[in-house]
Amino acid sequence: MLERYFRIAASGSTVTREVRGGLVTFVTMAYIVVLNPLIIGSFSAGDPSAKRDVLGNVLSVSQVAAVTALVAGVMTILFGLVVNYPFAMATGLGINTLVAVTIAPQMSWPEAMGLVLINGLVVLLLVVTGVRTAVFDAVPAPLKAAIAVGIGLFITLIGLVDAGFVRRLPDAANTTVPVGLGIDGSISTWPTAVFCIGLLFTVVLMARRVRGAILLGVLGTAVLAIVVESVVQVGSGGMRGWSLGYPALPEQIVGLPDLSLLGEVSFGAFARIPALTVVLLVFTLVLTDFFDSIGTMTGLGKEAGYIRADGSLPHAGRGLFVDALGAVAGGAASASSNTVYIESASGIADGARTGLANVVTGLLFLAAMFLTPLYTVIPIEAAAPALVVVGALMIAQVREIDFSDFVIALPAFLTIVVMPFTYSIANGIGAGFISWVLLHAVTGRARRVHPLMWVVAAAFAVYFVVA
Repeated sequence: MLERYFRIAASGSTVTREVRGGLVTFVTMAYIVVLNPLIIGSFSAGDPSAKRDVLGNVLSVSQVAAVTALVAGVMTILFGLVVNYPFAMATGLGINTLVAVTIAPQMSWPEAMGLVLINGLVVLLLVVTGVRTAVFDAVPAPLKAAIAVGIGLFITLIGLVDAGFVRRLPDAANTTVPVGLGIDGSISTWPTAVFCIGLLFTVVLMARRVRGAILLGVLGTAVLAIVVESVVQVGSGGMRGWSLGYPALPEQIVGLPDLSLLGEVSFGAFARIPALTVVLLVFTLVLTDFFDSIGTMTGLGKEAGYIRADGSLPHAGRGLFVDALGAVAGGAASASSNTVYIESASGIADGARTGLANVVTGLLFLAAMFLTPLYTVIPIEAAAPALVVVGALMIAQVREIDFSDFVIALPAFLTIVVMPFTYSIANGIGAGFISWVLLHAVTGRARRVHPLMWVVAAAFAVYFVVA
């Protein structure tokens, strides 16, 4: 039955490899169930750092964790069943920060989530009308390769930052160096040391072509973290503690999820703030959502070998449709917009090629609603080596870019570097699109530019000005 539905053998995979890949993907992105509540939720209304809306209300961390896991699980399974790709979904980083920092302070939390839901409906309309798929197909092959490389560097940076190997300098505003190595140039903290050992362990397994190298690397590093914590008792938080997750057995393993945030949305933002402000906020959400997922699916498609010779991705329309549903579901559940996750590349690198891996990942997310204390045993420092290794694999796409032609090289270069430097996939795509259109126009190659590229470049120009 599994073979008939997912065509596992035809995809060059096995059930074992799909299950393993789904587990790897979950382990590398499960942090979102911890991180999203910290971004848009608060432990108590009395917390000085609480994320309050205009009315002073906050979202409970436990409530946000429950809906984050629920929507991620449902949408990931749906993507696997409908598209048959191992592209997992969860709350999009960047959009959740935009909601918490920019949107919610101007309105109530239900109204902010109402704008996220409207954003999803707009993106869904663009998919149904074929606009989103047309834009996806209009992107030239060199830019698609650059997007994959940029995402590789981006997730590498995420892994290095998560592990504390790279840190923002405390006095970055007073120096020309915004980030540095560890703490004061030193990586001599136990969590970062565990990351370094885990990375070396994983790359050795990869070099020796051990099956399940990434999964074994994550699990082996997690065991090391548990041993280290039991001996030296590092603790969590602060500069020297574990960032997310705590490598020790929790007092409680099972707990009932609080799903009271489901359906807590309102469209009252239009009555609370000027309509033009609402439109600009929705425009920013749509553009970020629209191109984050296009860029991510392009990179994952290349990593999995799905991209055709003409640069198109089979079943892109289905994938973009489910991705748009994720934005709607995320808003309706107050979890913020859900989108395809770049960490899915870790499962792909470990052999996943079909939607069965997504079903495994999704079921684990649903289980996480009840087992939140248990899965937090794996600290982010144990999952970070997988992101660095996957980044190294994805950067291989750079060979498809002709750097001898400056008109192609510069847009590709900007796409690659702007993503990690601005911590945004959409920003990198925007810089690449605008420079691609501009250079082709001034060198007499305007006719080679797809009409939709002109439209998108203009939209990005507006986005960079007003966002």
